[in-house]
Formats: sequence, C-alpha cells, structure tokens
Amino acid sequence: MIDQIRRLFDHVEWADQRAIDSLRSAPDADPQLLTVLAHIMGSEETWLARLEQRESEIAVWPRLDLDECERRAQANRDGYARYLALLQPADLHRTVSYRNSAGVAFESKVCDVLFHVALHGSYHRGQVAAGVRRAGAAPLFTDYIAFVRGGAPATRG
Repeated sequence: MIDQIRRLFDHVEWADQRAIDSLRSAPDADPQLLTVLAHIMGSEETWLARLEQRESEIAVWPRLDLDECERRAQANRDGYARYLALLQPADLHRTVSYRNSAGVAFESKVCDVLFHVALHGSYHRGQVAAGVRRAGAAPLFTDYIAFVRGGAPATRG
C-alpha cells in the first residue's frame, strides 16, 4: 500500500503544479480561486504537520499569492517526500492525535490522513479548473488518469 500512496503523492505534486499553472493562465479569474488554491497548500502543510506532530507553518486558509502558492507547493512536495520515504507498513495503521482548526480533538490513522490529503486536493483543484474555464481560459487536466497516461483525458466530442 505504501507504493500506491507514494504514487498518489506523485500525482498530488503534478496536479498542484498544473492547478497553479492553470490559474496563471487566467489573470481575469475570480480572485476566490486563489483563495481555494491557497487552501490546498495550507491543508497539505497542516496535515503534514499533524502527521509529524508539530505546529503547522501556515493556516489552513492562508492568504497567498500565486508565487507563494508555488513556493508552498514545493515545500509540501519536499515535506511529503521526506515523510513517505521513512514510512513503514506498520506506520500506516498508527493513530495520530490532533486538533482541527476549530480546536476539536480527533484521532485518525496515518493511512486515512494520507488518502484524505490526496482526495481533498483533487476536490479543490476541480473547483479551480471550473473557475479557470469560466474565466475563458483552458485549465490543465489534473485527473489521476491523465497523470498515469502522461496526457490529457478524453474530452466531449
């Protein structure tokens, strides 16, 4: 399962950069899209901090410009790469204790947190793509299958 999770995080890295590039291509896009993109970056860092049992460097809903999002995406890539490189099969079922942004205490398995990070980002990258399209630009595909195939998925004919 660790290899599949690492593959998912290769996709996260690839898709985050494509979402950033898509938003760069749409300078007239709704400014709320930058807020959503920054939230992806803040969430990834927050969950990594929870896994590492440390304080997050940024908020879950940070105010970042596109350049800051790109720098944060790189920091997130590096952080998850280090974390996943040390992960052992038994670690996946270890429980992590943390407090959410409202201060409520929770416990989650490491594997559930990692799957959440990958799926949460996909949801919000879809919002960014829809907004980029509404702004008249063509978003880059971020679907997992496009990543796996190394190309764009099929479009409507």
